[in-house]
Amino acid sequence: MRPDERAIREVHSTWIDAVNAGDLVCLLSLMADDVVFLNPGQAPFGRDGFSPGFSSAHQEALINCISELEDVAVVGEVAYTLSRDSLSVTPRAGGEAMQLAGHRITVYRKQPDGRWLLARDAHTLSPVTKLRS
Repeated sequence: MRPDERAIREVHSTWIDAVNAGDLVCLLSLMADDVVFLNPGQAPFGRDGFSPGFSSAHQEALINCISELEDVAVVGEVAYTLSRDSLSVTPRAGGEAMQLAGHRITVYRKQPDGRWLLARDAHTLSPVTKLRS
């Protein structure tokens, strides 16, 4: 595995760990200043829109994300990952956990100091329907 691919895999892993820990400071340190997130049913948003939504979600629920990388490609100073994600969101006030699943594509940009930062992110996470017996 080439060093840049290894670095992208590490950033991806760090991102997922920070999501699960509710570590907003870590997540912000992994984002480019001009980051753009695309979420179903929402207008695109950047860092300013990410912070309050992430904080609110973690105040209301315990979040556990599992992310399986399916593809990593590095082309010069830009890279992307494709992952299959599953998310469990359990209300802190009690109640049944909501399960979401789907794919995510993330674009990273290499910085002058060699770090890879998340530049664009889009996902297709949607509720998992339970089969009735």
